[in-house]
Amino acid sequence: MGRHAIKREMDLQILLEWIADGARVLDLGCGRGILLEELIARKHCYAVGIDSDLAKITSCVKRSVPAYQGDLCDMLPVYDDNSFDWVVCSRTLQELSNPQQVLREALRVGKRLAIGFVNHGYWLNRWHMLKDGSRVKNDVYPDPWWASRAMNPVSISGFEDFCRAENAVIEHRVFLAEDWRTPCKFLPGWFAGYAVYELRQGAVQEVKV
Repeated sequence: MGRHAIKREMDLQILLEWIADGARVLDLGCGRGILLEELIARKHCYAVGIDSDLAKITSCVKRSVPAYQGDLCDMLPVYDDNSFDWVVCSRTLQELSNPQQVLREALRVGKRLAIGFVNHGYWLNRWHMLKDGSRVKNDVYPDPWWASRAMNPVSISGFEDFCRAENAVIEHRVFLAEDWRTPCKFLPGWFAGYAVYELRQGAVQEVKV
């Protein structure tokens, strides 16, 4: 099984544990609809996806998975508060052009947000940058920067800084080691290759005058 297939399978296993039967789920950056298809079949969820890539939306349609083509910043404001039990943002965060806006909207429209990302703070990335002054080349980053799409270098510590700044409550978090299968419990900011979080919107702070 390839690295990306392993990551997809681990995402699925974690989400199947977290998401209750019959939940309403919105998948941001749903790709070909594989996750949505599994949630519908195995958890009997009402699940719908959004993706900007028309070819991927076509794949969703072939799977009989409901999905819409569009920009997340344009489409999320259409939904009312708490329209979904879960919003899923798996392997999408790095590619968002406006991550703060999208995550704020995701926390608004979903009672829970499940978000998974590659940890850019992984020790090998740090060491390669320190040693050579350039990004490491591996399965995650196979191409040099000039042949790659724009990418947000998200780290575990940076993501938790965002959660504190946005008053997003971390309910659960799972850290996986370099193989993306084994739990990472020791210094995950350094040694976790992949992280999955469950968030909810915190209470609105009253301003005293």
